[in-house]
Amino acid sequence: MTVRSNRLAKHLDISMDEYSEALSIELQDLEGKRIVAFNHLVAQKKKVERSYNKKVKSKLFCKGELVWKNILPVGFKSPEYGKRSPNWEGPFKIHKVLRGGAYHFASLEGEPHRRIINGKYLKKYYPTMWECMDSYI
Repeated sequence: MTVRSNRLAKHLDISMDEYSEALSIELQDLEGKRIVAFNHLVAQKKKVERSYNKKVKSKLFCKGELVWKNILPVGFKSPEYGKRSPNWEGPFKIHKVLRGGAYHFASLEGEPHRRIINGKYLKKYYPTMWECMDSYI
C-alpha cells in the first residue's frame, strides 16, 4: 500500500517505502485487535445472559393444565373499568405444548384458540376457595 502524501512522509522523516510498510504492519495489528474485541464482546454477552437467566423463572405447563392469560397488550386498561381493569383473563386449558416456551390453549369447553402465546404471558390457575366449595355441593 503506498501513500501519496509527501507532506506526511517529510513530517515523519521517513521514506515512502518505510511509511507504507509501517501502515501494512499497523493494518495487520488492527485485524488482531478486532478479533480480540470480538471475543471480548462474545464473553460480555454470555456474562449478561447468565446474569439475566438467574432472575428468570421458567414457566412450564403441561397439556390439560389450567392457566390464566395476561390481557395483551400489557398495560392496556379498559375505558369501562379504568385503573380497576383486570390484568388476567381465563381460565384456559393448555391444548398443545410447543417448543420454545410457546403454548396453544383452548377454552374450558375444549374449543381451541387460533393464537399461540408465549409462556411468559401465562400463569398457573388455582381455583378459589369458593369454586372448591361449589364442587362439593
